[in-house]
Amino acid sequence: MMEEARAEQLPSDAQDGPDHPGLAGPSRVCLITLGGESFAIQLAHVREVFKLELVTPVPGMPASLVGVANLRGTIVPIADLRPSLEVSMVSTPKYVVVVQQGVRQMGILIDGVPEIRTVYPDALLTDTTSGTARRPFLSGLLNIENRLSVILEVSGVLASVESETMQPSGAS
Repeated sequence: MMEEARAEQLPSDAQDGPDHPGLAGPSRVCLITLGGESFAIQLAHVREVFKLELVTPVPGMPASLVGVANLRGTIVPIADLRPSLEVSMVSTPKYVVVVQQGVRQMGILIDGVPEIRTVYPDALLTDTTSGTARRPFLSGLLNIENRLSVILEVSGVLASVESETMQPSGAS
């Protein structure tokens, strides 16, 4: 478990390619919670987790980008995916998980300190396509110890937020 006062460095071996675990064998995932719901991110795409202290708003950014944070001299855009994922907005996220694919990176607000788990091919549920047309960054479901976790594809999350930033002001 991570101490609240320090950031936890996680492996930064993120590669371009499919985001959700290939599940041809064991795969490592980072389990996060947003609005009380569980999501899984392939660990290779998780760079770091830190306690949210200060986010600087940036005028004119889409609603999903709440601002930027300075992480040891690197400016990281911070996204709130709760509206896009249609999950509860009741609690205030306390942490940020920094995801990376290639040179692109972004912080995602999360409810609590994530878990790192090893998942096996039998954890991937077979009907993983329902509901992903509206949210292309969701790629399936994992059943981990009788808890369902939706798989977030980092490339899709980054593309979704980037496409929002490219829309003219006032467009939705």
